Amino acid sequence: MRKPVDERILFEDNHLLIVNKLSGEIVQGDKTGDVCLLEDVKTYIKETYNKPGNVFAGLVHRIDRPVGGAVIYAKTSKALSRMSQKVKDREFSKTYLAIVKNRPPKDADELSDFMIKNEKQNKSYIVNSNTKGAKLAQLRYRVVAHSDSYYLLEIELLTGRHHQIRAQLANMGCPIKGDLKYGYPRSNPDASICLHAYRISFEHPTLKKPITVKAPVPQGMPWDAFGIDS
Repeated sequence: MRKPVDERILFEDNHLLIVNKLSGEIVQGDKTGDVCLLEDVKTYIKETYNKPGNVFAGLVHRIDRPVGGAVIYAKTSKALSRMSQKVKDREFSKTYLAIVKNRPPKDADELSDFMIKNEKQNKSYIVNSNTKGAKLAQLRYRVVAHSDSYYLLEIELLTGRHHQIRAQLANMGCPIKGDLKYGYPRSNPDASICLHAYRISFEHPTLKKPITVKAPVPQGMPWDAFGIDS
């Protein structure tokens, strides 16, 4: 049973609504026709504030279906436009946590790779820089903890490519736990992957004040082994 939106709100005002997305949810409607978080957000706004007619809510940025964590919806078209521009201009900080089995080559590093997306497979590949359509993907990571079996990485996204973290970590020899698509040998029981959108920071689109929001990590193992402060 999915927790309702009102139990997962991380931040809300007249302009923005930030929700802790569950792994398995889709952030907006797609070809699967499955229930999406966007529609749940609209229902929450409509019922909570007794809004008549159609309710506006716009997705500011995406998170992959098997990934959980903080996702932002705009409650006004002005906020959506301004937040979308911040994402485009990289005035928007996104920090992820990932659990991997293999120890990274370095405890901290910046990865720069060229990537291309295969639409048919819904998968991205690391390619040579001269490959037609290739785009630069950059991130920083550092090992922040380890358990008997796994390593916890904190990742700062510097670009926003399709499946970027999943592809770049796999290319480094550290596929994310549960991520069969990118080379991890076993799936997680709930079909999630151990990647979590942990922290987002940005300037509020109308109030012009800094906002930082953290999303509590999933409960249970292997996350519990690290004692992460949410």
